[in-house]
Amino acid sequence: MARDKIYLEEEFPSPLLQLWHNFKETPVVMIGFSCFIFLTILALFSPLLTPYTSVENHLDFLLLPPAWNDDGNVSFLLGTDNLGRDMLSRLMHGTSLTFGLSFVVVLISLGIGLVIGSLSALTSGIKSSFLNHFLDVILSIPSLLLAIVIVAILGPGLSNTLWAIIIVLIPQFVHITRNAVTQEFRKDYVLASRLDGASSFRILYHSVFPNILEKLISQATLAQSAAILDIAALGFLGLGAQIPMAEWGAMLKNGIDLFYIAPWTVYLPGLAILFAVVATNLVGEGMRHALKVSKEA
Repeated sequence: MARDKIYLEEEFPSPLLQLWHNFKETPVVMIGFSCFIFLTILALFSPLLTPYTSVENHLDFLLLPPAWNDDGNVSFLLGTDNLGRDMLSRLMHGTSLTFGLSFVVVLISLGIGLVIGSLSALTSGIKSSFLNHFLDVILSIPSLLLAIVIVAILGPGLSNTLWAIIIVLIPQFVHITRNAVTQEFRKDYVLASRLDGASSFRILYHSVFPNILEKLISQATLAQSAAILDIAALGFLGLGAQIPMAEWGAMLKNGIDLFYIAPWTVYLPGLAILFAVVATNLVGEGMRHALKVSKEA
């Protein structure tokens, strides 16, 4: 027979669970988070969901307006471009290239920046000072300008664009990781672990990383919005994804000459970029607000 609990135990949620409770309190943030999840699912499964391939031509339906227009066709819900390619299919495929690849870029940059930033925080003297000042110089340069310079050296192409953006984003994660780890190592719980004989790397892995995870996630969302804009901007400039890839920035460039004839070829990819950036920024703002509330609690 089960015994009833005699003592009332107070349960405290974990830091991540408490962060989630604070995060979901704002309705606007949850709308942005829902849009973010929608874009993530679309980026993963767009090849299975699109009615046509991104390069399939329909020569009988060139520059067809969206279906709600009098001249539209329900078979092409968002119309077609100058080569008869379905705009809806290209936008859905572009989610994988613009939004999905920005997620991959941020993960790689976060991993590299986390390692370098942690090692920098554990060192002192000339090496630490040099790295700190070097990062300040790199961070003072606009990310898009630095990415353009790197792509100009490596050559145009989507793969070179991704490497350029990874290089540009790494200093941000190194900087925030270094500062966060340095602040945590000054706290009493780290001193207590040192007195128990724990090494710096053990403290870093088991104690410090769980306490700075929220800051890294918040920075990652902001970095992803910058990565989306950089990928699209380089594609628009002709330095990123090349024709016929359905990247949103490249689609915007392809339709700019047709703006007065077929404006949907311009404003649809532009709205897609805006939608992705706003959704990502809302998630980032929600994370920062949740972190602030957690600190004040």
